[in-house]
Amino acid sequence: QVQLVESGGGSVQAGGSLRLSCAVSEYTSGGNCIGWFRQAPGKEREGVASIYTISATPFYADSVKGRFTLSQDSAANTFYLQMDSLKPEDTSMYYCAAVRPYVSSRACSRRDRLDFDYWGQGTQVTVSS
Repeated sequence: QVQLVESGGGSVQAGGSLRLSCAVSEYTSGGNCIGWFRQAPGKEREGVASIYTISATPFYADSVKGRFTLSQDSAANTFYLQMDSLKPEDTSMYYCAAVRPYVSSRACSRRDRLDFDYWGQGTQVTVSS
């Protein structure tokens, strides 16, 4: 059973930074796409980034491109979402998710159309103006 645990959320002022972590267990075989999503109260869920783990290729939503960086530590099965230049509109609950079985790089880039099988519990990010 794949388990995902997020950490690193918190409260920052606009322009600040946070680094979210997603520790994934039992994922080294059988899957190759990790996504980060966010959902604020009353809003639809948004896929902010995903990474094709075979090549460590990240993909970003336009809303975060140039500000967020998704990376992986394969040895630790941990994925990091570095968030810089944060804005109040980034305030949300952030979730990481994993797909099984293997998907293509193109499918991974289209995270909002992909059915993710496993989800973490989420971590709250609050950005004040």
